[in-house]
Amino acid sequence: MTLPHADPKLTFALALLAGMFAQALARHLRLPGIVVLLFTGVALGPDGFGWVEPRQLGPGLFAIVDFAVAIILFEGGLNLQISRLRREGAAIRRLITWGALVTLAGGAIAARVWLGWGAMQSLLFGGLVIVTGPTVVGPLVSELRLKRRVSTVLEAEGVLIDPIGAILAVMLLRLALSGDPGSFLLSEGGAGLAAIASGLLLGVLAGFALAFALRISRVLPEGLENVFVLSAVLLLFAGAESMLSHSGILAVTVAGVVVGNSRSPLERDLREFKDQLTVMLIGLLFVLLAADVRFDQVRALGVAGLGVVATLIFVVRPLGVWLCTMKTDLTLGERVFIAWIAPRGIVAAAIASLVAADLEREGISGGTELRALVFLTIAVTVALAGLSGRLAGSLLDVRMRSRDTVAILAAQTLGLALARELRQGGVPVVFLDSNPESVRRAEEEGFSVVYGDALQESVMQRARFGFVRTVVALTANPTLNGVFVNRARDRFG
Repeated sequence: MTLPHADPKLTFALALLAGMFAQALARHLRLPGIVVLLFTGVALGPDGFGWVEPRQLGPGLFAIVDFAVAIILFEGGLNLQISRLRREGAAIRRLITWGALVTLAGGAIAARVWLGWGAMQSLLFGGLVIVTGPTVVGPLVSELRLKRRVSTVLEAEGVLIDPIGAILAVMLLRLALSGDPGSFLLSEGGAGLAAIASGLLLGVLAGFALAFALRISRVLPEGLENVFVLSAVLLLFAGAESMLSHSGILAVTVAGVVVGNSRSPLERDLREFKDQLTVMLIGLLFVLLAADVRFDQVRALGVAGLGVVATLIFVVRPLGVWLCTMKTDLTLGERVFIAWIAPRGIVAAAIASLVAADLEREGISGGTELRALVFLTIAVTVALAGLSGRLAGSLLDVRMRSRDTVAILAAQTLGLALARELRQGGVPVVFLDSNPESVRRAEEEGFSVVYGDALQESVMQRARFGFVRTVVALTANPTLNGVFVNRARDRFG
């Protein structure tokens, strides 16, 4: 059953609304959002109702994918706090380097053994499943109330490994298209290093420029800050890509990290805007990309396809985490849990679709099966992490045993006095405030402070309300106090 007079505009609008509806439904059902999005995309695609036909968008589909991934990765970098990375820096560095190589090799071997694929197709699959998906890991970590160092490792790995995995996958794609390993090592190896260096440099420069523009109130008129940053991020991505192919994905991630750690007075509005935009784009992309994958293609992989995914989950990931976390402060339970939680997300899906399209254009077979196996990996790893994470976290003792934090709205005189007394009694305290001066004063006294609109769910999540036992509202506005307390109770129990 297809819609009459279907056209690209209708396809885009339907996918956008369906993505938002699916994420709303997932929250109500307390299911991983991507599981519902994948089901929605398949149901609305050619194998279901036939209402969403991604191929009607033509080349525009991949332009949408490119720009959406750029915004999603910028938002991921925006939420990555460098101060949280220092203690677990060794584990994170190893996971995004040596861990990536273990996944590449392990995924390739699994595809070769189980499916009998050729070396190049197997290597492409290994490169595509390196990424772990910050858009999946972030909400999962927040919901499970994990110990700080475990959540830091998982979140940082998810954000930082995405651009590395994407660049590596594209380098392998070029090798597949050239068919000449010798020329690849001489030219593409250098191109890959150049893309990384270029992306880092452009990201740092653009990040500092954006942070400066946001910090100086005279530069940007009020109300234009968010759209200015959005435009700048898209230009940064496109400009970096035009200068050196596939350096843009790293550039926008690094720029996000720089801006997110700049302490701009406009940081709150920017985070809220990017949070909402990212939710919309994730829904749109997953519905479009899932609709473009035929069920018959996934089913054709058979038991061997599930064997590849099982090898990734039970062999490759544990081996990589074990090697990368040796001689760190992480306990055995924490290492096992990190090995268990490795869901793939939107970046893997997007890059897999782009790679499959490039192979198809060049007349090289295997792109369809490759994309189908990546989507099977996404579906299984996300469902497994989302449905078993709570039990695994409790068994391995990586979750906070009880809610013990007091969240205080307004870091003013009375709030600070209360926080000092609570701290003397050994009670953790977190402040929420939108006044930069109050935030600075509380931080100088050593308190944890989240800058932003406390009524926003994303701000409460950044304040880790999964650990909060009690909320205290101390602003001069009684209506605001009441709304804050009720919203915290309704959304976080």
